[in-house]
Amino acid sequence: MGDKSADVQMEDQERSAKHGHIHRVLSRKSPFADPDAFDPGQETISYLHDVAKVLVIGAGGLGCEILKDLALSGFTDIHIIDMDTIDVTNLNRQFLFRQADVGKPKAEVAAAVVNRRCGHLGVKVVHHVAKIQDYDETFYRKFNLIIAGLDNIAARRWMNATLHDMVDRSSGDPDPGTIIPLLDGGTEGFKGQARVVLPFMTSCFDCSLDAFPPQVNFPLCTIAETPRLPEHCIEYAMVVLWDKQFPGKKLDKDSPSDMKWLFEQAKERADAFGIQGVTYQLTMGVVKRIIPAIASTNALVSAALVAEAVKISTYCGPVLNNYMMYMGQTGVYTHTFEYEKKSDCMVCGGARLLLTVSSATTLQELLDKLATHPSYQLTRPSISGPGGIIFIQNPKPIRQQHEYKLPMTLKDLAASDPPAFSTGEELIVTDPALPTKLTLIVHFESS
Repeated sequence: MGDKSADVQMEDQERSAKHGHIHRVLSRKSPFADPDAFDPGQETISYLHDVAKVLVIGAGGLGCEILKDLALSGFTDIHIIDMDTIDVTNLNRQFLFRQADVGKPKAEVAAAVVNRRCGHLGVKVVHHVAKIQDYDETFYRKFNLIIAGLDNIAARRWMNATLHDMVDRSSGDPDPGTIIPLLDGGTEGFKGQARVVLPFMTSCFDCSLDAFPPQVNFPLCTIAETPRLPEHCIEYAMVVLWDKQFPGKKLDKDSPSDMKWLFEQAKERADAFGIQGVTYQLTMGVVKRIIPAIASTNALVSAALVAEAVKISTYCGPVLNNYMMYMGQTGVYTHTFEYEKKSDCMVCGGARLLLTVSSATTLQELLDKLATHPSYQLTRPSISGPGGIIFIQNPKPIRQQHEYKLPMTLKDLAASDPPAFSTGEELIVTDPALPTKLTLIVHFESS
């Protein structure tokens, strides 16, 4: 009875009974754990239960699974943030929600359900109904670990960049005490991925940005003149008919009434062109760019993420290095590999882009190059240099003052009096998708 394992079991019989499996792992030495980092016993168990503070981003299909797995794995101080409300189409896979919850905030309902079901385990989930951009570094510094179950690239890039900005590198090297691990998960049908991002220690989300396929957008001429697919009709209702019917009003993608109106208009247009397949669910998918979700894939990826959360928090096993892919289309198959850092990554690399272009390239074409560059995928880039603003997207009055430059060639801009910029000098690019800045250096091709 004098061994360390027995002492741990006697420390809190009630808690040990509730978390027997995780206590067994954390009470014994492991051949897989780093012996210099893992200290089995009550101190490690207490850290998991009483100290570790975790933030879950997203309360959708993946977020619901993550929240449940965290609560059942011994984490008690959990926060969840999501801005969306529950739609009836969520109920088939987002198992924390019921019919009576439709229209309520996802984060609020998810937190309440887990608190009610897992409160006897000491779990307390705090909800935040907001965008992740609504909070600053002060909020995110409260957490020891952040798990993202997001369904869009822009939000994941913002969170990734923010955590990197929070790292203190004043001494030249990253201060480990300011590093907050980011566990990022995503699913698409039978495919899924889980990755571990340790800011400036591993590759980051932006390092793999060029691996994501570009977002599908339909040409306006196609949806307006020759629609062939149900998606064309839905896109037309959203892009053209909405502005005609409600000028100046922004479409609320989470409003059942707005979505119902779009569906009816798209169905009417589809009928006129003899196109089949416009449904309310498809309308939701096109408008929100929804990726098909399967509950079992969410469960598998969530389990991988929470397993990494336990290992990072307690050092009880080797941490994923650093990317796991699940491919379930033809069987249960996973593949783990190290995604390497990119030296020119906008977030964890030098954040420098060298472009060699023709002097006949217009400013508009340069902005388009930045927007379509696979490693950056900016949305509305603005450029400034030592001489001041070259082009700015917002506010509108200032943008209008610089719009005359858009059709001008870079050669003409460099030769203007005073010159808008000079080749080889450092230009600063900003974009609403990121809180960071990109240094751009433009050279002309030799004639």
